[in-house]
Amino acid sequence: MSHNDVPEFLQDALKFGINLGLERMNELDRLIGDPQKDLKVVHVAGTNGKGSVVTFLSSCLAESGLKVGIYTSPFLERFSERMRIIDGREGLDRLLKDDTEGEINEEDLNRLSRRVEEACGEMVRNGFEHPTEFELVTAVCYLWFKEQKVDVAVLETGLGGRLDSTNVFDDPLVTVITSIGLDHQDRLGDTIDKIAKEKAGIFKKGAPAYVSDPDMMILPPDLKVQVRSALDEAASEKDVSINYVDALEDCVRFTDDGKMAFEAFGKEYVTRLLGRHQVLNATLAIRVLKDVFELDEDVIGEGISKARWKGRAELLSLDPPVILDGGHNVQCAQSLVSTLKDMCGGRFRDLKFRVVIGVMSDKNVEGMIKTLYDAGLDPVEVYAVRVDNARSMDPEGLSNIIYFVYNNSIRPMAYENALEGVTKACEKTAEDGIPLLVTGSLYLIGEVRGKLCTITDNWL
Repeated sequence: MSHNDVPEFLQDALKFGINLGLERMNELDRLIGDPQKDLKVVHVAGTNGKGSVVTFLSSCLAESGLKVGIYTSPFLERFSERMRIIDGREGLDRLLKDDTEGEINEEDLNRLSRRVEEACGEMVRNGFEHPTEFELVTAVCYLWFKEQKVDVAVLETGLGGRLDSTNVFDDPLVTVITSIGLDHQDRLGDTIDKIAKEKAGIFKKGAPAYVSDPDMMILPPDLKVQVRSALDEAASEKDVSINYVDALEDCVRFTDDGKMAFEAFGKEYVTRLLGRHQVLNATLAIRVLKDVFELDEDVIGEGISKARWKGRAELLSLDPPVILDGGHNVQCAQSLVSTLKDMCGGRFRDLKFRVVIGVMSDKNVEGMIKTLYDAGLDPVEVYAVRVDNARSMDPEGLSNIIYFVYNNSIRPMAYENALEGVTKACEKTAEDGIPLLVTGSLYLIGEVRGKLCTITDNWL
């Protein structure tokens, strides 16, 4: 389902931007019958790793035979990716063959959007602010999951936690917080402890909380201490006991065929989600699956092996080598370089890549580029492109930042059209075999991934 197929009512609501707060969402839910009250929810927040943890959790729960609803954002290639239902093991196996499996169809989206639109109109007439696009889509999701009678809904917060539109559940099955970093400081707070407190806003009394151990997060030591203190304080205020989860990142093998094996709780698991940071994400999910859902180890192992998450250190092809990664902050950049060194048994350890990059102008772009430079990424060529998004950084400006950070040793080529840039880069990689890395904003990955999949037949 392309964005052109999305109901006009939802598209028009994009003009209301991001407006954190629960008053509108609570009223909207009330007017549509509070469908969220009939859902059994796993609620996931965090700066980095939310999508991966949601993927691991939902894959394993489906493998166990449950009908699982999944809500994530943003979408990469299709709007309908934002909400999906995996109906047991058979549904999961179908998803491995067709990545559109289980996504909401156009008929259901239109029908449920009309119901939400009616409620929205009543809200506005009663003096409420107009809901944001994210709030409206979230309401559609709740209606759909209730209607389809999902056994469990795995929900990813959109932004933060405390005031996020998904934070309307009094009794989730479990709350989960992944790694925390400095992001969205204009909305969540200008310090790491403020951001951590916002994420911890999803904690609920009576619901167990599982959190990535701050010592495992990609942060300076003093910030790790601040994160732990903020989380502990938030948990104490709500009488919640935190289960901190660490991982054995040293017990990792990267296979030649693009997979990663790791150890957790005395068992080896294999996954296609690459990077040592994924070991913590997977271990966090495994702990929740063992403690809360009491899943069998073999079921978890199968679910972990079947998990897929597009656009995050995704190895699309080995011949020619094409890697996609939608890392949008400094921590993501650090994880990316570490993963590039490890993947495929160290095949790309010299870090010589042809790079296509496009970013949002409101991110710490210079910090991201400097992280890549300091970590040793050695571009043979760089294509700076404009992403099809109003927030995209001008490619000439991005090119200048790269030129400056790399001490004038790299002069990137600027492309106003991302598809044109990535096509030229991929064609050259097909000729000379130099690995192609497409990185930056997830919006860029979503824009070009389909095009890359048509250039060669050697996809994994």
